[in-house]
Amino acid sequence: MEERPETELISIPATPRVSTPEIQTPSGQRSPRPASKETKSSAWTPTSFISPRFLSPIGTPMKRVLINMKGYLEEVGHLTKLNPQDAWLPITESRNGNAHYAAFHNLNAGVGFQALVLPVAFAFLGWSWGILALTIAYCWQLYTLWILVQLHEAVPGKRYNRYVELAQAAFGERLGVWLALFPTVYLSAGTATALILIGGETMKLFFQIVCGPLCTSNPLTTVEWYLVFTSLCIVLSQLPNLNSIAGLSLVGAVTAITYSTMVWVLSVSQERPSMISYEPLSLPSSAAAFFSVMNALGIVAFAFRGHNLVLEIQATMPSTFKHPAHVPMWRGAKVAYFFIAMCLFPVAIGGFWAYGNLMPSGGILNALYGFHSHDIPRGLLALAFLLVLRSWIHKSYKPPLFNLGSVRFSSFLRIRQLLHRSSIAVPFESGRTIRRTNAPGYVC
Repeated sequence: MEERPETELISIPATPRVSTPEIQTPSGQRSPRPASKETKSSAWTPTSFISPRFLSPIGTPMKRVLINMKGYLEEVGHLTKLNPQDAWLPITESRNGNAHYAAFHNLNAGVGFQALVLPVAFAFLGWSWGILALTIAYCWQLYTLWILVQLHEAVPGKRYNRYVELAQAAFGERLGVWLALFPTVYLSAGTATALILIGGETMKLFFQIVCGPLCTSNPLTTVEWYLVFTSLCIVLSQLPNLNSIAGLSLVGAVTAITYSTMVWVLSVSQERPSMISYEPLSLPSSAAAFFSVMNALGIVAFAFRGHNLVLEIQATMPSTFKHPAHVPMWRGAKVAYFFIAMCLFPVAIGGFWAYGNLMPSGGILNALYGFHSHDIPRGLLALAFLLVLRSWIHKSYKPPLFNLGSVRFSSFLRIRQLLHRSSIAVPFESGRTIRRTNAPGYVC
């Protein structure tokens, strides 16, 4: 039987698997080309939203849908439409505020040097009218504060971040500007200027307390102390926006509560001066008495000037249809004004009880130094003055004025401003320098 020859086995090489961009995997993604063994490929597949994969025909309709949906939500008021100009401005460039920030800023703005002169108003009004005027002013302050918080988002999808914008919505474009411009400039610039003057005087008294009789040769003049106080404010004015100084606002609020408590406790704990009287000061003519009463009412009203920053503080908070900004703003404002009442009423009542109509025109701080500088330990008295200075250096009365100037400026020239928007730091010249980077100079 013949044997069959063995068949030759021919080895056929396997077909190489070539990965090409045209072949897609079952998941729909294109498989990459294999890297060469000799040279490493320098190709890089971008994965960000700006990659060609995202800009493919599949991504373009999705992008259009998102843009159309955003426009619809802004139109119906479910989403706040942001003004591109606000990203340039110091107050509205940061929108990560919360109720805690609102409490810090409102408390820091609500307690200032005006609280220390409230006993002067009581010297002209007496006990009954003084307490009544103070209570009415406080209730009116809370009411107007609540109105401003609600008006900030009165129109769905629109935020009124400044008094000028709110006045324009109420009275028209041209009339609203003129009605809101003068009070904003007058209140912000006037308060900042008064703070420089009183802060310089307080620094002078603090230096006299600490140095004592050893520093009587060649002391600084009062004008020089004004410049020293302003220079300290410039150091703190190198912060870009309101939210960046929340920690400083907290420190300023704590020092305000501390020195307000210290001055009235130290005054009440000491022996009252002789010849003290609680009757309103008698004046020679009815005209003088009338203007004195009006001046006293103005002092009481001036103590409640902190809500000139309500719209600006609320503008730093995020706002949506489900989580509007007025909820955390009002929560923080209520906490702040509880502590404000705990500061103002004891200072006014305790200061008038301790000094009566002998209260000097400078307020309870000058009375404490004038009547009890030798009775109170020098270190404790110096601590009270130091806390006053620390709180007054950090105040937020000037930002609305410089922010208003920034709005007018940036509408013509798209350059970021370098504004020293401190309440006191260079109050008239600091808003004239510009720079293309962040906008430092925001002491609040």
